[in-house]
Amino acid sequence: MQTVHEESGLEYNRCRWCGTASFRRLLCPVCASGDLKSERSAGLGVVVRSGVVHRYTEAARNESLVRLPEGFVFRCRVVGAAPHRVSVGARVRPVVADGTDAGEVVFELCEPPRDDDWF
Repeated sequence: MQTVHEESGLEYNRCRWCGTASFRRLLCPVCASGDLKSERSAGLGVVVRSGVVHRYTEAARNESLVRLPEGFVFRCRVVGAAPHRVSVGARVRPVVADGTDAGEVVFELCEPPRDDDWF
């Protein structure tokens, strides 16, 4: 039986011509080939940029750029801590979140911040 984390691994595309990994693209971003094959990522990634946004919602939410070991970076929402507590370098994993927009990718922190951190 699969856990929630295994079920929520990401599907991405890899170009058959140059080997570049991409997420949600119709053409390879490097060579513009349309010959892409689907692969499955374990989904463990690292936050490379993080910000707090207030647009289109009543509450603030986190919006981050996450780099996966397969070689692509994409924008997503990170949950599991207050939006301002998601830091660059934090390890994240994909989750299946209730009430998300269609096609929205949501990650959670592998190690939530400690309560004794003062910043």
